[in-house]
Amino acid sequence: MTTAAQPLSGRLAGTAAARAEPCARFFAAQAPALAELCHAMAERFLRGGRLLACGTTAADRSDVRHVAVEFVHPVIVGKRALPALGLEAAEVALLTGPEDIVMRFDDGTLTVELGERRWTLAPHSGDRFVDQELIEQSYHVLWELVHVFFEHRGLLGGRRQERLHDSGASSFLYPFLAQTEDDLPGVLADVRASVLTKAAETTELRAATLAGSADAIAAATATLRTALDAGGTLLALGNGGSATDAQDVVADLRHPPPPAAPRRALDLAEDPAILTAIANDVGHEAVFARQVIAHARPGDVVLGISTSGGSANVLSALAEARRRRLPTIALVGYDGGRVLAEGLADHVVVSPSEHIPRIQEAQATVLHLLVAAVLAPGAAEQR
Repeated sequence: MTTAAQPLSGRLAGTAAARAEPCARFFAAQAPALAELCHAMAERFLRGGRLLACGTTAADRSDVRHVAVEFVHPVIVGKRALPALGLEAAEVALLTGPEDIVMRFDDGTLTVELGERRWTLAPHSGDRFVDQELIEQSYHVLWELVHVFFEHRGLLGGRRQERLHDSGASSFLYPFLAQTEDDLPGVLADVRASVLTKAAETTELRAATLAGSADAIAAATATLRTALDAGGTLLALGNGGSATDAQDVVADLRHPPPPAAPRRALDLAEDPAILTAIANDVGHEAVFARQVIAHARPGDVVLGISTSGGSANVLSALAEARRRRLPTIALVGYDGGRVLAEGLADHVVVSPSEHIPRIQEAQATVLHLLVAAVLAPGAAEQR
């Protein structure tokens, strides 16, 4: 049995196991609805609809940004860019068209509206961080599997019927694509099965990440807690979905649930004017390093998030932090990339996978563990 006084490195295996059960239960219950929703969303997209996302809390708005970037900038080669926007809640009614899809994030609940039709995903696990992770997995699954129905246009309302489909280059991802186009129940069944497979893959990678990087996570937590207790600031950064993870960890630190006190944190991917000015006038590689120069003070900590471990602007920011003798934490995927190979951060947490959505889901758990440990009463004594 683990205790509150046990070091963090000794509690991580239990953390992975504790997340496995609610993940399996949630997706077993929601797989049919998610499959139907993928089909309905594909019909809307092919009729010119857009995805409009909005959120209630600061943490919700990181999911809004994450949804938009994943749909517009697909990371699976060959998949189409889909129109998606992140909006303020008050703007949605003004900008929603008849074929648009509205996705609302509300403190642990995700609601998707297609006209009068509505799907509500509410994990209710009892842990706000676990709920957010399950919601993130849900919209990743929606993004990944909506593309299945683009390969089966004969099953989409109002589209030209094609009796057969050659799955071609997509077959290695979705081997069930090559089948008759009048078998909607069969495709839905395969999509439901894929939902469960992806949930199991996330659970496996989460466990591998926490086991393989237990010491790094424990050391990163101690470093971050020491810095924030002394009045330092966390500077978080990343690109694309990793930028939204940076936004999320900053939101969690700035807006913790009572009675935890807010902690100092900056999101270096937050300001598009700064990002575009530096990228345009200096180069994209400098967009974060320049901000480290501007904002970092002695006692601060820099957190870089990169699924590849080789993003040039993340590497430059970590190098700049090192020049300033600031502690550095990096969350990376694949085999750790250059960050791990070249020892570019003090604490490196590796999620050993090449599948970007699964990497991001495992990294979300690590970030939530860091935040929870930093905010917890008596956390300083648990190091």
